[in-house]
Amino acid sequence: MHRFFCLSGNISTDKIIINDKEQVHHFRDVLRLEANDEVSVFDEERNEYACNVEKIKNIIVLNIKAKHKFCMKEGKVKITVACAIPKKAKFDDIVDKLTQLGVQKIIPLETERVIIKLDKAKKRARRERWRSIALNAACQSQRNSLPVIETVTKIEEALKNLDDYDLKLIPTLSGKRRLLKEVIVESKAKNIIIFIGPEGDFTDEELDLARKAGCIPISLGDLVLRVDTACLAVASFNRFYEND
Repeated sequence: MHRFFCLSGNISTDKIIINDKEQVHHFRDVLRLEANDEVSVFDEERNEYACNVEKIKNIIVLNIKAKHKFCMKEGKVKITVACAIPKKAKFDDIVDKLTQLGVQKIIPLETERVIIKLDKAKKRARRERWRSIALNAACQSQRNSLPVIETVTKIEEALKNLDDYDLKLIPTLSGKRRLLKEVIVESKAKNIIIFIGPEGDFTDEELDLARKAGCIPISLGDLVLRVDTACLAVASFNRFYEND
């Protein structure tokens, strides 16, 4: 059954109105759904609705047939990935895959060695695009909430706001490091943030700031991974470990 997201403000006792342009286009022009077709809808409060289609025009009107709290577990551990914006690999794909892997928050990072520099307008536009990608990935992967997509943030600012995390990790290619598995097993953390650096790694100054902020330098193994691969590796490992 096809699945869509709708804000609770557009949901009444027996009707749901979907007016997001991209979702309307996908609903009407891509999937070519018709009146009386059955669909599923979820909202930001983790409610799930079984519906059938009443009307399809510039907005979608659905009749609610049943409602329940969505109880699928997304993971015992909350994961935030703060990732440097890569030069070649698309951040779009990173957002898509991390959403599918159940990451709760994604922070696009500006670091000293990040090549892509965005002005305020482009930052806003990229954030909206990434939110749309996350929405589509959440619907596809059957997760019951959307990840938070932060605005593009300088690493110095991101390192100032770590009080909510009980484990802070920063993979790096140099210096004294611990193995990811070793740290995860020992800590039994429930709220983790992982900083992923750009091509060329973090600078010595950035690593020093991270250590002072409580980040533990770790190794992801003998191979040098690209930014997008490193993101997927750490998120996948955490999902594997918590389900083991």
